[in-house]
Amino acid sequence: MKGYRFGYTRVSSADQNLDRQLEGMEVDRIFSERASGKDVERPQLEAMLSYVREGDTVVVHSMDRLARNLDDLRKLVQSLTGRGVRVEFIKERLVFSGEDSPIANLMLSVMGAFAEFERALIRERQLEGIVLAKKRGAYRGRKRALSDSQVLELRRRLDGGESKSAVARDLGVSRETVYQYLKAISTQSLVLAQSG
Repeated sequence: MKGYRFGYTRVSSADQNLDRQLEGMEVDRIFSERASGKDVERPQLEAMLSYVREGDTVVVHSMDRLARNLDDLRKLVQSLTGRGVRVEFIKERLVFSGEDSPIANLMLSVMGAFAEFERALIRERQLEGIVLAKKRGAYRGRKRALSDSQVLELRRRLDGGESKSAVARDLGVSRETVYQYLKAISTQSLVLAQSG
């Protein structure tokens, strides 16, 4: 029996395009998510891992889309191939089936290490760019998630006893963002109290 082909796509931010990753590839179903590669909890990856069966194929644009680091990559590929699932990486032009030669396993480690190294270099260049932009006065940081009026609404509603989850949902932000704003509000109040 011929297995199914499942795609997995992942982008880190909302403005990145998921569609390009498997463009032109024939797959029966795609599991997609917007999550940082360093996130341990990726619901669509977990769903795909529990969905695939022996004889199926998982198609991924590149190694860094599937795994957080080299160890994670090896574990995922070995887990899938150990269950009889083929794994195809489009960008690296590599296929793993569980019947791989020692050379194929070496390539997995080498290419995975290069992907991890490349991510580290990108992050380092990004941080250097931020430092230079701050020196020039051109760096403003991340755009605020809530306007001043929304922050007032957040505080009013929480002081009124509403749950943080409900307020976060209504304002279109995460609970973590609500906690960050609460922390900023309490820090600001403390500074004002000490200076007054």
